[in-house]
Amino acid sequence: MESTSSSEASSLLSTHAKKMSFPKSNIQIHLENHFKAKVYTSSSPLSGEVTITTQRDVYFDNVEIILLGLSKTRTDGHSVPHETTHTFLKLIMPISESMYPVPRVLEAGTTLKVPFNFVLPKFLTLNACTHTVGSDHVRDHHLCPPPSMGLWGRGHWEKDDLSPQMAEIEYSIKARVWRLPELQGRAVKVMEAIKPIQFLPAFAEDAPLNITKMDRLYRMSKSKTIRKNLIAAKMGKLTVAGQQPRAIMMQPDGQGAASTTAQFDLKFEPMSADIQPPKITIVSSKIIAHTYYSSGPLDTLTSIGDFNTGIITHRRGVYSKSVNLHTDPVESGTWFTYQAGRDSGYCSDTAQENTTSEEEDCEEEKQQQQQRQRRMSRTIANLVRPSKQRSPPSPFYHTTTLQLPISLPIAKKYFVPTFHSCIASRVYTLHVSLSVTSGPTTSSNISLDLPIQVAVEAVMPNGNEEEGLPSFEDAVEDAAVDELFTPRLLSIPQAEFRGTSVLPGYVVR
Repeated sequence: MESTSSSEASSLLSTHAKKMSFPKSNIQIHLENHFKAKVYTSSSPLSGEVTITTQRDVYFDNVEIILLGLSKTRTDGHSVPHETTHTFLKLIMPISESMYPVPRVLEAGTTLKVPFNFVLPKFLTLNACTHTVGSDHVRDHHLCPPPSMGLWGRGHWEKDDLSPQMAEIEYSIKARVWRLPELQGRAVKVMEAIKPIQFLPAFAEDAPLNITKMDRLYRMSKSKTIRKNLIAAKMGKLTVAGQQPRAIMMQPDGQGAASTTAQFDLKFEPMSADIQPPKITIVSSKIIAHTYYSSGPLDTLTSIGDFNTGIITHRRGVYSKSVNLHTDPVESGTWFTYQAGRDSGYCSDTAQENTTSEEEDCEEEKQQQQQRQRRMSRTIANLVRPSKQRSPPSPFYHTTTLQLPISLPIAKKYFVPTFHSCIASRVYTLHVSLSVTSGPTTSSNISLDLPIQVAVEAVMPNGNEEEGLPSFEDAVEDAAVDELFTPRLLSIPQAEFRGTSVLPGYVVR
């Protein structure tokens, strides 16, 4: 028994010694100053090296190191889901021939180290978006690198990025060892390693959107008839109009975000001069993330118009998820009274184009029919009872504003910045609910949906860090300045120019 156990022990030691002498073949990617939750932004350097170790001699031809950016979508098909992959970024690291061993053999037990250096771009090349688009504005958005999003991002951030499984955006560094065949044929991939990274590119604040009635995603204003109770006479009409707030600017590392403010303009048109405006209170607010995805290229911005109408040649979908915001009750302040003009009144449209009304949403034809019915009813009523004189409308109206502070709960959620790419995009809306109190026991709600952008601040250059390559305009300007201040030496003209008809001059050196 003892001899058997000792032989087994010696066999295990021998096997372990062999493994130590001949380590397992592998390829690894090492990034400098990298950790699991690190976030890279525009112009961030990606420096490191690829180490290759083999347990036996391996013949190869070249090593390939690339920085890859992919967007993936999955839509429902007839029998199986349809998956689409779009490669919008592919940077290949040039490797000098001096880095390879001679001959091209990875010897057993030795390690080959290949350094690499990438810089995350601010913009994509024109080859990243080659499909037809509706305008140059759409093309400009598609040529901006999108942020990391999807299942992988949630796994590394340990936060919910409010995206579905049907849309993913991944960035990674890939290292491959290739061997070319002796005869004509496809190259053989000997080894491969993948290093995913989290990319949060810089996004500047865009101009406010021009919202029209065709933009179904937003509701910028709304009108409501105010009563003291269900059976009481009308007190007047209240119109609430919201303005698109400034963008929420996130820090480049995604760990912080600045707050913004949404403004709401209120207008109350009373039926008579003695009616006071109702009490308005903002009771709740939430931000809604809308993730759009498609099996084919998108030629318009997904947030403008109606995403699911028109000529659709590709399968597409939208996933919406909301996050409640901390909202302290904000009451209306001082109401200001103004005198209505002669040409203004209740028939004038003082709201924006996409204003909706609960009692005035009918078509013109239907409104005319209702007016005829009302005139007929009044005629019959006048026959059976004496007519009463109707009070004239109030010549005054009241206005006030509400300010709502907005802060994102970034400690619990990861908010992907607003972006538009070829097959996926992310936009946000701010849903705000206002309470209207017109009587002791009577209250109603008005809800608006405003566009709001989540942007990312650009990294300010630090004097201690290496500066990146200058832009073309800066390089031309610097060259002109250098030429202006370059010293010039004056000397006697050369001999061939002396005593000739050529005007005398000086040689510039």
